[in-house]
Amino acid sequence: MQSAWYPIALAEGLERGTSVGTRLFGRELVVWRDAAGSSHVWEDRCPHRGMRLSFGFVRDNHIACLYHGWQYDASARCRYIPAHPDLAVPNSIRVATYASVERLGFVWAYGELDCADPEPLQFAERTVTPVRSLYVEATAAKVVDALASAGDPAADNAASATQRSRTASLVSLAVGGDEILIAVQPLSEQETAVHMVIAGPADVHRGASQKRVSAWSEALRRKLESPGIGRASEIRHEARS
Repeated sequence: MQSAWYPIALAEGLERGTSVGTRLFGRELVVWRDAAGSSHVWEDRCPHRGMRLSFGFVRDNHIACLYHGWQYDASARCRYIPAHPDLAVPNSIRVATYASVERLGFVWAYGELDCADPEPLQFAERTVTPVRSLYVEATAAKVVDALASAGDPAADNAASATQRSRTASLVSLAVGGDEILIAVQPLSEQETAVHMVIAGPADVHRGASQKRVSAWSEALRRKLESPGIGRASEIRHEARS
């Protein structure tokens, strides 16, 4: 895994008091949102017995392991062990974490575990309307290459905010008159998650635009997963229709 920022979820899909498991280059991550609304990205493993924390539950600003109920606060330190309720839990018991930030409607994680000072995420914030996340049986490189050839670049005034990073994790396209931002998450060597938003406010783009972009993305997935299909010319035609 490179020391760079990667999208791992749609921000709006992560409600307060919930958690979800995901992967990045084969590593298992838990993404959870506390009662205050802050999101967190950690290694999906309880230090006690290795149970996935994404199987557990969120209470206020703690996430608890399903197996023995060990609770971890927003700093990833264990603060309560039900079997020993009076124990002052040592600060050394903690979950390994990934630096994270929310921007452009996505939750981003830095690829280096327990990195205290990651490089800044270069994309500027914008108002967006969430569409969906899509899971594709194709490499991230194949997905990015297909997207890069899929349509005309979006509006020039958005270029500085949506230019592709050095990890090729974000692509901006014009689809049916809308500018869509597509964030590419490498799940494994052969699986990729694609998270999509429309640039602009929800009161303008909610409804018909979301359905149009969602239908376009399904066509993209079929082409990418079909042998010999997914050529740039075919995907470009879909983007412009």
